[in-house]
Amino acid sequence: MMTDSENAQAGAAPPQDGVARQEGRPDDVVLVLTNAPDVLLAKRIAHVLVEESLVACAQVGSPMTSMYLWRGRLEGCEEIPLSFKTTAALVPALHRRLSQLHPYEIPEFLVRGVSAVSAPYLRWVRDNVSRPG
Repeated sequence: MMTDSENAQAGAAPPQDGVARQEGRPDDVVLVLTNAPDVLLAKRIAHVLVEESLVACAQVGSPMTSMYLWRGRLEGCEEIPLSFKTTAALVPALHRRLSQLHPYEIPEFLVRGVSAVSAPYLRWVRDNVSRPG
């Protein structure tokens, strides 16, 4: 018996509820979170990553205040949240490219697994990112 994600990958009909369960496969969708110091750079990073097919979708959020300890001191600054939809297989390449584009010494890079996704959205993400090679 094939899993929902195998059915979706094989082009089989989506499960009856239209949701593909993900089980840690390289072509599963993941959500990557980071931030940028200003909206112009956030938009540039988003543009480059979509254009280079490392992410299918990039979302640039509204400014927020981040509070954190840096080298023993409490810091606070305005940052722009970014979220990316990509596949698990592209996470290493995305991390390398984001590190090149980002000015921070240690940019935030959080990867969240997605337990289920609508089958059409899963296909769309897979169709709009490059295959790792």
